[in-house]
Amino acid sequence: MLNKYFIWFFFLFLLSLGFFYMGLMFLLINYFCLYEYKLIFINSLTFYYVLIVDWKCFVFISVVLFISCMVILYSSFYMGYMSSSSNRFLYLVLMFILSMFLMILSPNLISILLGWDGLGLVSYCLVIYYSSMNSNLSGLITCLINRLGDIGILISISWIMSFGGWNFIFYNYFYDMNIFYLIILSSFTSSAQSPFSCWLPAAMAAPTPVSALVHSSTLVTAGVYLLIRFFSNLLVYNFFFVLIGIFTMIFSSLCANFEFDLKSIIAFSTLSQLGLMVMSLFMGLIDYSFFHLLTHAMFKSLLFLCSGIYIFYYLDNQDIRFMGGCCKFLPISTCCFNVSSMALCGIPFLSGFYSKDLIVEMSFFSGCNYFLMIMFYLSLGLTCCYSFRLMYYSLMSSFSFMSLNCFSSEFNFMGMVVFMMTMFSIFFGCMLNWLINLDLYFITLPLDIKLMSFCLVVLGIWLGIEFNYLNYLFNYHFYHFNSNMWFMFGYSTFLVNLGLSFCYNYFKVLYWGEFFLTNKLFNYMLNFSYWFQIYLNNSLSIFMISYLFWFIYMF
Repeated sequence: MLNKYFIWFFFLFLLSLGFFYMGLMFLLINYFCLYEYKLIFINSLTFYYVLIVDWKCFVFISVVLFISCMVILYSSFYMGYMSSSSNRFLYLVLMFILSMFLMILSPNLISILLGWDGLGLVSYCLVIYYSSMNSNLSGLITCLINRLGDIGILISISWIMSFGGWNFIFYNYFYDMNIFYLIILSSFTSSAQSPFSCWLPAAMAAPTPVSALVHSSTLVTAGVYLLIRFFSNLLVYNFFFVLIGIFTMIFSSLCANFEFDLKSIIAFSTLSQLGLMVMSLFMGLIDYSFFHLLTHAMFKSLLFLCSGIYIFYYLDNQDIRFMGGCCKFLPISTCCFNVSSMALCGIPFLSGFYSKDLIVEMSFFSGCNYFLMIMFYLSLGLTCCYSFRLMYYSLMSSFSFMSLNCFSSEFNFMGMVVFMMTMFSIFFGCMLNWLINLDLYFITLPLDIKLMSFCLVVLGIWLGIEFNYLNYLFNYHFYHFNSNMWFMFGYSTFLVNLGLSFCYNYFKVLYWGEFFLTNKLFNYMLNFSYWFQIYLNNSLSIFMISYLFWFIYMF
């Protein structure tokens, strides 16, 4: 039987090389095209399908295709390729890539909505792939929150029609600000900014190759890419949205430091980097935000793929406390995992350094106050903290007996994929930096500010190692508060306990929602339905008398 995974791997890999070459050519000659295809012509009504082609589209598509082909090759071993369920998985991934194509290549809000809905619906099918109760609930949260983004796009479609067309790229400097706010709302649901953040860790119920593709370079970056496309000078230095990005960075970094699920920690790190992209975007650093989007996609997909190898060989275990001794049993995967973690931290001369360091240094020239810069540097330190927490559990922690399950060789298709992705995580940032000419600026800063980011990286490394030796230094409710995403996805009286437990024991409290909504409201609805059933079972005269009373009351 011919392996379909291999065929699609080679096809997407060649497409990726072709698109990357075309992107460099378009950047060299400073060229972009708009293609119109007439779909239907009825009397005086004409429908066109419009495509926009420039270097940003080509480079972004090439990165998405490269990660997709690596994920497909990885999945041929991880998911298998001889069953009907594995074929279903392959076709779902290909439909997801097609939906991403529709969204990237379109300046038209109608076709953007087609790609946006395709991303949301196919991601729902991928999250519920394992068909468990946890997967179904996670898929429902993912689908419903992403459907909130459709509201802003649908209202924008009807509003933009008054400007004469749906091709937003021609009117970016003439729109009302409310249209931009609707697009920003839609983008924030997809990129999981606060308060729409709870779906991203919940979507980790999907298979690990899906997480590597969906939550590194496609679905979560679709909102950021839409903001880059819609960007106007009206949005530069928007202080409120900068605050939302910084809050998302700090909130997700704190939650990652108190989490023990491997994929959830990586999901929180994705959330932190998305906050960094949004913050840099609303400070006017558009090209730097796009540059970080591309480099982040490389090392974050590698981080997910390495975690999938750990889960595969540790018999579906995702708790990092059982990951001791990884470097002895899975040396290649552990090296690749730690390289991607260091790239995430911004260790010098790795891929993440070139984008994060540029954003940090250019933010000093964007008019930020001291509060924003302190919060910004705090989030950078927390990123290093949880990254080296992962490195501690994979390298330096004591031997755990779960490692005895690693009895087979690791250098198969999964090992080959993570090795290739590691090379790109090391060299891709430097290569892309001089290919798209982002290194032409000469930035002059004082020595203490220049060294501040490196000092924060070192401080975060030290704190990450020290936190592993602090067992329950804080109150229990503080850990529960952080591991549950600050109760963003629901209500709970543990928020009350967090403040009251320092004074006295306040444990036996009935949830207010359970008391007022479940008990009281249920009893009221039960009594009302019982009375209504008696009313409907009566004769016609009862209806006429009630109608007469209503008529007298109205007049």
